[in-house]
Amino acid sequence: MKDDGRPLFAQIAEQIESLIVDGSLAEEAQVPSTNDLAAFHRINPATAAKGVNQLVADGLLYKRRGIGMFVATGARTQLLERRREDFARQYLAPLLVEARKLGIDAEQIKKMIDVWGDQG
Repeated sequence: MKDDGRPLFAQIAEQIESLIVDGSLAEEAQVPSTNDLAAFHRINPATAAKGVNQLVADGLLYKRRGIGMFVATGARTQLLERRREDFARQYLAPLLVEARKLGIDAEQIKKMIDVWGDQG
């Protein structure tokens, strides 16, 4: 795990979320156990469990007694919606504020996106 100032359990939860979003963990797929996560990241199993339990509380994972944790149906859709909202809040809102300050209208922004999008 990288030391980016966020708690390790939050980093574990985000890592699992990313695996769900990119399709590496499909809906109804089994998630690595907290012991496996702890061993892989060299952290306390309780810390890994806290990250997994946060995803359970969010409705993204569910437990099958005696078997393990699994990705809930609809988890990817839920995460994509949340991440799109976060993207708009984090990137689009400030972009639009700055564009207004500079007198750039929506049509000009679209043209800029087309030009810059073709370069990526």
